[in-house]
Formats: sequence, structure tokens, C-alpha cells
Amino acid sequence: MRWSSLASRSRYRVMGRLLFTAILSFTVAGTIAGDQPVEPGELPTVLVSRQLRELQKIAVGDVVLLSSDPSGADPRRFRVAGEYEPTPDPMRLGLARHEVRLHLPDVIGMTTNPSDPLRLESVDAVNVGLGAGVDPDAFARDISRRLPGTVVQPTAGDNGRAAPFVVLERFHLAIAVVTVIASSIFLLALMLMLVDERRATVGILRLIGFGRRRILLHVLAEGLVIAAAGAAFGLALSAGLEDLINRFFQWRYDTALVFVHITPAIALQSVLISVPLGMLATLVSSSTLLGRDVLSLLRR
Repeated sequence: MRWSSLASRSRYRVMGRLLFTAILSFTVAGTIAGDQPVEPGELPTVLVSRQLRELQKIAVGDVVLLSSDPSGADPRRFRVAGEYEPTPDPMRLGLARHEVRLHLPDVIGMTTNPSDPLRLESVDAVNVGLGAGVDPDAFARDISRRLPGTVVQPTAGDNGRAAPFVVLERFHLAIAVVTVIASSIFLLALMLMLVDERRATVGILRLIGFGRRRILLHVLAEGLVIAAAGAAFGLALSAGLEDLINRFFQWRYDTALVFVHITPAIALQSVLISVPLGMLATLVSSSTLLGRDVLSLLRR
């Protein structure tokens, strides 16, 4: 849950030692070697993003100057403890993730205003993890009652951030529906051409005693095999291109974001749509022949 105050700023005292790290972007004033060796324990440590390390040619163990001022004023020295891959964020696709991760006391020391002593003992938002079985709604009501003017919001399922992706998902659904309808019409046209070429064969089968029901079952079985083979080919092609597409766009945007991921549910949904449509197209195209008399089928 996330707390934020809408009234005059409510201040919450932070008790105990905070063990988590805060993620902030700072101006990198440069990598310094120093005139004198510095013991690893004398400097606070930071993590740098992979993109920043590659851009600035930073190595683990280097000493860097970081400043919260865009001009680089009043920098502080930190030792690089390692690198990390920023969490992929579709909302920041294409942006350079030149970031560092610092321990919270170091962030407070760099961003606090000396003229406001209470800044060291106040926070604007607090993230609270609820245990299993705790009712989030009851927790929100309890906090609102104990701290008037405080707003409690869930961090999961943020509708504001999800709205663009909901629109994008609907757009993809519309494209998929149009594609399926158009491909079904095209498949029906192909099956009509195929059936018309096999008119004489169907006529001979009718003439030697094969009933319409038996011929229909044969046609449906043939359509099932063709539709299943087409679905299998499509899934194999998609699985083969999945890694290639991801690698290209991850290289293009320098991100670990996964752009294409074919799940078993998606594969099953594709099969459940394509196979019945293929059989339906076969049935519709064959009905024009099965409903005609034998002489009209054999007529040249």
C-alpha cells in the first residue's frame, strides 16, 4: 500500500535502520582514481545501471563523484560495488536508463535541505507490505481513521499506468479479429477452388455407391488434418521468430523488456480458433457439391 497526504504535509517518523535501497537518478560528475588509495570501507557503495556503466566505462571498485545538482555542484564520493539491470518498464521504452542505486541514508544526506531539520525525520510516502490474510480495504479504512487527511492507495493494479496498455490490448484484439475474419474468407475461397477441381472425383464416388454422409466425413477429416497442420506450422513459425524478435528490439532499445512471449494459453487459443474455422470452411465449400445430383457433377 502507499500512503500520501492531501492535507498539510503529515510527517511520519522513520524508526530503526532502513535496510532497503532507494532508486534515484543523479548526475555523474566523473570517475576518479584519487591521488591516494582509499580503503573500501571508507566510502559508501553504490550500484550503477548497466547502461551507465557501459557509457561511462565504469568498473567495479572505481570511485565516482555523484551530485543531486544537475550542474554537478557539491559532489560526494562513492565506490562502485556492482552493476544491475534496470527493471524493464514499457512506459520508459527508448529512454536511457542512466541510474544509480544508493542506500537510503546516502540519498537523504544528498537530497536533504540543511535549512529544514525536519526533512531528516519526515517522509512523503510509505510503502507497506501486508501479510497473508490481511484485508487491504479494512487496513485502508483503519489508516484513514487513525491519520485523517491520509490517502491509502494500492501499489498493484494502478489503473492510471495500466490505461494505455488496456487501450493497446483492445487495439490488438481488434486487429486480431479483422485478421481472422479476412483469413477465413481467403481460406474459404481457396477451399471452393479446391472443391471445384475435385468435382469429378466426388461425382465418381457418388456414382459407385458412396453415400453423402461418408463423403462428408471424409471431407471433414481432410479439413481437420489440413487445419491442424496449418496451426502447427503457425505455432512453429511463431516460436522460431519469438527469440529473434526479442533479441532485435532489445538490441534496438537497449532494454531487457520482453516484447513477444508465446504462452501455452495463447497457443491453445490459436489452435481452438484456427482448427474449427478450417473445418467450417471445408464444410461450407463442400456443401455445394454434396447437394448436387450425380449427373451434374460428372457433366463436362
